[in-house]
Amino acid sequence: MYKHKYRVIIPFLAPSIILYMVFVIYPYGRSMYNSLTLWKGVSKYQPFIGLQNYIRMVKDEFFWNALKHNIEYLLAMPIVIILISLFLAFMISQRIKFNKFFRVTFFFPQVISIISIGVLFSYVYHPTIGILTSILHGIHAEPFFRLFGFEGIPVWIGDSRTVMFSIGAVVVWQSVGFYMVLFLAAMESIPQTFYEAAVIDGATRWHQFWHITIPLLWDTMQMAMVFAGLAAFDMFNLTRVMVVSGSTQTRPSDVLATYLYEQAFEASRFGYATAIAVSLFLLMLTLSALTLRLTRRESVEY
Repeated sequence: MYKHKYRVIIPFLAPSIILYMVFVIYPYGRSMYNSLTLWKGVSKYQPFIGLQNYIRMVKDEFFWNALKHNIEYLLAMPIVIILISLFLAFMISQRIKFNKFFRVTFFFPQVISIISIGVLFSYVYHPTIGILTSILHGIHAEPFFRLFGFEGIPVWIGDSRTVMFSIGAVVVWQSVGFYMVLFLAAMESIPQTFYEAAVIDGATRWHQFWHITIPLLWDTMQMAMVFAGLAAFDMFNLTRVMVVSGSTQTRPSDVLATYLYEQAFEASRFGYATAIAVSLFLLMLTLSALTLRLTRRESVEY
């Protein structure tokens, strides 16, 4: 009986398994092999050099500089994105006026190409014609920035002290709508009877949110933490569009993805770039596993 069952199942699964092995497993394996070679990317000649690329990576100060920036994004962006998204989702779930308008408005950045957003904010941050700089000059904000050591209005993406904050702010603006909709959908699936019982017991809005909404949203928040953490380890598109990679010796905006791109397509060190890519893959895999492990809680059924 079991043999007959597998005879039916295997022919249906075979095409999917073959496609997965060809387009996922094989590229992974090939990339790991390429990371052990001195491949230049333009020929079949791939001299095997073992772990030399990884040894070089450990000694590469630019690699560690880029990794440091990714970690800084990781420590700040997911928290800010999730907190703002939770707040917006909770407010909209209260059936406020113009509810549908706010849903569309906050989600709208998600439907815009990330490249277009990068170009748009490059002009927003422009030191002479940028709308942000013009507004700050209009309200005479120079004395405020001098308190923080600036000579005047910062050159947002041209200053090593503000470039990461400037790019991170754009990522938050672009991402909040997606997580807001995610949380909103989860909130609307919570039975209203829970809140009605809490009101009868005298619970305030804050107690309802902390003791009912957050526990029942935990699985969704866990998934959001993973997504936001992986996004913090990417940051390629906006950084590449808004800032010239390697434009200064200190490389104040480099992340692992942009440094990888530079090594592969500008320096033709594809073997070394692949080693960076494999390391980035392992870091993201570890981050996802740790996030799921550290935020694991017993499921709440309702």
